[in-house]
Amino acid sequence: MRKPELAKLKLSNPLHLLALGFGSGLSPIMPGTMGTIAAIPLYLLIQGLAAPWYIAILVLGFIVGIWFCNAATKAIGQPDHGAIVWDEIIGFGITMFMAPAGWAWILVGFVLFRFFDILKPWPISWFDRRVHGGFGIMLDDVIAGLFALGCLQLLAKYF
Repeated sequence: MRKPELAKLKLSNPLHLLALGFGSGLSPIMPGTMGTIAAIPLYLLIQGLAAPWYIAILVLGFIVGIWFCNAATKAIGQPDHGAIVWDEIIGFGITMFMAPAGWAWILVGFVLFRFFDILKPWPISWFDRRVHGGFGIMLDDVIAGLFALGCLQLLAKYF
């Protein structure tokens, strides 16, 4: 059953559609994980781009993500509802920056990103508690993505 606050979100509204990760955030179980799964095809579309273009897409995704997440937050009336998963899409994209090719590395990146996004070790938890609005929603996942990126690159280098 759909939560009543989610009825205020309309997939016909492009801002809501994107904030909800193309609808993946509406999953009744593990919406953040579903949002990260939704990020995989998007990653596959950009993985072959030169680094400056890849980074530009992530920066643009971060900036417009603040807007998407703010719009969804205002519609729902809650500060960081679990259905808002655009931040997972950008966080996973950060994790996978310059990742080795192959599904095994996508799986490793997925697990690492979800680990840091769910557990929120310091300083991720500090930012999660203190920075709010669309920027706050995006920021903690950017930091989780950076942590996961570092771990993924270390694994790629030594394994």
